[in-house]
Amino acid sequence: METTAAILLRKRKFSDTSLIVSWCTQSLGCIQTVAKGARRAKSPFSGKLDLFFEAEIQIARSRKSNLHTLTEVVLKNPFGGIRQNYLRMQTAAYFVELIEICTERDHHEPELFSLLRRAFGYLDTTDSTLRAVSHFETELARIAGVHDAKKLKSDPAFALGNLFGKLPLSRTPLLKALAPNDGRGNKRKNVRETNDPI
Repeated sequence: METTAAILLRKRKFSDTSLIVSWCTQSLGCIQTVAKGARRAKSPFSGKLDLFFEAEIQIARSRKSNLHTLTEVVLKNPFGGIRQNYLRMQTAAYFVELIEICTERDHHEPELFSLLRRAFGYLDTTDSTLRAVSHFETELARIAGVHDAKKLKSDPAFALGNLFGKLPLSRTPLLKALAPNDGRGNKRKNVRETNDPI
């Protein structure tokens, strides 16, 4: 058994009674778990497995595959403020997609977990902005080793896309939705700033 802090990235049906749940964890990297019986009404997982939830999880590691067994979940922070605003949810979903693209399964990278936790803490209390998205991309590029803000003036999102071969398709509609108006109803072009406290 292994225990770690984790943030729920994605969940999907595995069987009539079980779910596959993807996590970004503090000590195990990004992992996939099967939550047996999670779809039953009286499951011990009931109410604890929702998108963006932070929890302490216990898993039994599989020796045969990268699908481990989820044995216990203690909810720590549901980040409920994210669900109060569609743009916050859209931004959080984009951050999750970026993490998934940029992370190898079961690769331990505690900085990624810390970045995602800070980002969700920010979105829990503050509306999403272009600055917040840019800051997240910059920090992720720095962790991935493809961007040094002091030495490079390159676009960190472009650097991530170059390294991993793609960026989430959700990025373009998100940036359009966040672009400020120019006072006449037209969207201004993004001026990239990276000092949001994520």
